[in-house]
Amino acid sequence: MAQFKGVFMIQLYGGQQTRAAIVRWYLEELGIPYEFVVMDMKAGAHKQPDFLAINPMGKVPALVDGEVKLWESGAILLYLADSQEKMPEDAGARGQVYQWVLFANSTLPQAMTGEAKETQLPKLLTALDAALTGKEFLVGDTLTVADVAMASILSYAQMLFQIDFSPYSAVQSYLGGMTERSAFRKGIMGQD
Repeated sequence: MAQFKGVFMIQLYGGQQTRAAIVRWYLEELGIPYEFVVMDMKAGAHKQPDFLAINPMGKVPALVDGEVKLWESGAILLYLADSQEKMPEDAGARGQVYQWVLFANSTLPQAMTGEAKETQLPKLLTALDAALTGKEFLVGDTLTVADVAMASILSYAQMLFQIDFSPYSAVQSYLGGMTERSAFRKGIMGQD
């Protein structure tokens, strides 16, 4: 269990089937105590002044850690990795972590729908497959926040967009290993 380095308990705001699950997975991996504040999105809880003071965009996830207020799942993930000293010491390896988190939060999801699903997604998955060949993790030899970001989006691709990873054996193997993690099952799947 990772040592909690903050003074205040973290509050994570999210709703059912939102990217807050990605942050929950990482919090579970880190062993950080947190409160998951379930927002009733249908009732407009994310549009209320108290929540807009946390995230003026009115979206989830949002995180409060003492005086720190953040939104955007990728930014929250990187903040947690940095604040818990889970980022690689080497600048090049840190850059790779940033690269994969941003790729997973922006480039990859944009290629999962419409025409891009047929034209761009196969190219991206082919390159990702090559990057994962012979590896268990994206950066280094242990799980990093990059793996949390990537495997979350890949699992959503399967669940929500019925993306078939069978042509990409390294991606399929990687995702299989990530989904076996107990923190993944608790954070992403909501299993205790």
